[in-house]
Amino acid sequence: MSKVSVPIGNHFCPQTLFLYGTFKEDGTPNFGLFCWFSYLWDSELGVMACIGGEKLTKDRIRETGVFSANLVTEAILPLADYFGNVEGYSEEKMNIPVETSRGAVLDVPILDSSPPRV
Repeated sequence: MSKVSVPIGNHFCPQTLFLYGTFKEDGTPNFGLFCWFSYLWDSELGVMACIGGEKLTKDRIRETGVFSANLVTEAILPLADYFGNVEGYSEEKMNIPVETSRGAVLDVPILDSSPPRV
């Protein structure tokens, strides 16, 4: 892919992509592709995520109150494309070869191919 220059304006606002990870009720990892993620301060540090529409990821976050935010890098763009285009409610979505681990602090799935955490 070659570099593309665009004129200065508010028509193109690139954002970082994240794969939010949650566990389905049966314990199967689930990942959805999202880009609205930020930090907030309300007496303590927190994160916020904007998820429009009805999605399994949003259902699971509402149910459990936790999720992982796995940074999408160029190396995992094909995986992000897949997770972003296959509906989470599909029973077949996670029938792909993807390596995950459990979070060290929160009980959430982490993509092993996402950049290391600190």
